[in-house]
Amino acid sequence: MANYREMWETLGMDLETHDQLCAVLPTAFGDTYLSQENRPAGMDFWDMVVADIHGIRPAELIEAQKKGQKVFGTFCVYVPDEVVIAANGIVTGLCGGSQFWVPSGEEVLPKSTCALIKASVGARLGRTCPFFRIADMYVGETTCDGKKKAWEILGKDVPMHIMDMPQMKREKDIAKWAEEIKDFAAVVEEFTGNKITPEKLNDAIKLINEKRKALARVYEARKADKLPISGKDVLLISQIAFFDDPARCAQMCNALADELEQRIADGVSVFKEGTKRIMITGTPMAIPNWKLHHIIETSGAAVVCEETCTGTRYFEKLVDDSKETLDDQYRAIAERYMGINCACFTPNTGRVDDILRLAKEYKVDGVIDVNLKFCCLYDTEGYTVEEALKANGIPVLGIETDYTDSDAEQLRTRIEAFVEMLG
Repeated sequence: MANYREMWETLGMDLETHDQLCAVLPTAFGDTYLSQENRPAGMDFWDMVVADIHGIRPAELIEAQKKGQKVFGTFCVYVPDEVVIAANGIVTGLCGGSQFWVPSGEEVLPKSTCALIKASVGARLGRTCPFFRIADMYVGETTCDGKKKAWEILGKDVPMHIMDMPQMKREKDIAKWAEEIKDFAAVVEEFTGNKITPEKLNDAIKLINEKRKALARVYEARKADKLPISGKDVLLISQIAFFDDPARCAQMCNALADELEQRIADGVSVFKEGTKRIMITGTPMAIPNWKLHHIIETSGAAVVCEETCTGTRYFEKLVDDSKETLDDQYRAIAERYMGINCACFTPNTGRVDDILRLAKEYKVDGVIDVNLKFCCLYDTEGYTVEEALKANGIPVLGIETDYTDSDAEQLRTRIEAFVEMLG
């Protein structure tokens, strides 16, 4: 492992506190991931990324900045990477998934704010995450009230652009989102000093589409009767995809998919025959939030799909790459992103349709609908989701949790009972 202390010091990080995080992460990762047996060889790449998660990619971003590129930090799957890339910018994810950052967030936010928002703010204010120090501009969006207020805090010392997300999916809402993307493109052009052309935007659309198709191949392998990879490993891939170079991510996902397809052909499985298949729905799980997957997969079940923003919502649906003018391209991008079914929309029947479709495609035995504590959007929509699943004869368990381990044994008891009920 390289020594990145000089880089962290230059970024103005709190090295003493950051050392505490670096001391905890290897043990957590080892207990959760390296304890697994018969993992695909292709997971070595993602293990390496996590081992140097605050070193390798941050160092790449800094080198790119030295060459004149701008880094845009994003928090949500609705912010279109294609626009930034078309202006020779770089996108990096910024959501926080660790309890480590929550206390710093609680210094300025109510305790009744969800852990993801508190961790994101805390990672910046506590100066313990290099990605938050590196980003030249933050890009927020209005998908929830907690985030809207968090942007005001995060935008005090970092340039912040906020995209106004429609709350419905009518034709006029899609047109509004296309205009919002066009406005964002103008901001990106001014900030980077680079002009977005139809040719550059088309190249960016194709690049991100290839990344989506590569992730979809990995997910497709999970539909097999004999599972060639654990749910934990796929979650890790999805989480890192938000940070990694998109071309490299696509390359490594395709290489892993090749291995998984061969494993399926050879009848290789990482779970014993008859293991119950679980789909997770609900709130996103930002790195390093691995708690629920780990509990499920050490309680006699396997996670085969995630209907979350760190799951199918991230890669399903491609942007139409046949458009030739910027206005038509912005419209195509808007249509693709508005096809993501987040709980921020009303009505949101499309999400229920997605859940029922995915349950069938991945041949799930049961669904665990997870809500990150204090996320009232997904908590409220849980009623509709559970009602639809029960009406279709699909067992469902609703869970509310946060980033702490204080409820781990209670969750294990409930999940074990749910798996046993699946018979």
